[in-house]
Amino acid sequence: MIIRKKEHWFKMLFVWHGSVLPGLLPRLFLLFILSLGVVYLRGIIFSFKIPLNPAPLTLFGFVLALFLGFRNNVSYERFWEGRKLWGALLNTARSLTRQALTLKNSDCNTVSVSEFIQLLGAFIFALKHQLRGTDAHEDLQNRLKEDQLTIVAASKYKPTVIMKLMADWVKKIKDEGCIDSIQQARFDENFDKLSDIVGGCERIVSTPIPYSYRVLLHRTVYIYCFLLPFGLVDSLRWFTPLIVVFIAYTFVAFEAIADEIEEPFGTEANDLALNSMSVMIAETIHEMAGEPVAASKKVTQNIID
Repeated sequence: MIIRKKEHWFKMLFVWHGSVLPGLLPRLFLLFILSLGVVYLRGIIFSFKIPLNPAPLTLFGFVLALFLGFRNNVSYERFWEGRKLWGALLNTARSLTRQALTLKNSDCNTVSVSEFIQLLGAFIFALKHQLRGTDAHEDLQNRLKEDQLTIVAASKYKPTVIMKLMADWVKKIKDEGCIDSIQQARFDENFDKLSDIVGGCERIVSTPIPYSYRVLLHRTVYIYCFLLPFGLVDSLRWFTPLIVVFIAYTFVAFEAIADEIEEPFGTEANDLALNSMSVMIAETIHEMAGEPVAASKKVTQNIID
């Protein structure tokens, strides 16, 4: 995800990095060339004048805009749900850390809370890598013991396996008398919340927007854009290519943005900043345990997460 300071309104007109424009340039250039050809031929193809005028295109464009708005709302809802799930992960991680630090009896000196916190940190990074389909070994090997790493590395769904290891830690301190059954139940409540978070993230990743709907909208957008020059050529003449490219940029860009954010856990420019969020959650739980945390610097330039 691109993280940048707020820009002046005039500078935003020329923002290149992070916009979808670079990926759209070849398509817009093709439409520009097509529009030039239509203007040069005055809308006549093989001695046949294409009988289009702006009126039906205006009506059709309004309907198409409604569908694109619905498409973007659906994509943004998925994006925002992913963000809320990771916000809930932050809150639950803090709650679990607080419980591990305060619920055990003061005379249980044999219990290593740092082991639990390391497992919790490993869970966070394992979830990030599972959602992105990347290799989690580097982030896990510094947080797990050798025997734990062997178990987790051999599993397909690493976050749930790590969650079981955390539950085993809670059971161990319960058996040692460091916490009672009520305190163990409090841990279990937060483990259930972690399960809900993992399940919610997996639901977003494994349930894309129906492909037939995407194809229909994609075809409609491009057919509309390719018909625009024939409807505008008689009224706009040589201004037609500029107006067509501007209108096409609006429609095609909306579709491109919707495609980009419908799966919010990826690595594209406008996806969620999972790297930064994972580091921040790990830092806050280690800080709660009294470990030093490096000061974060204010964002003053573009960052891709």
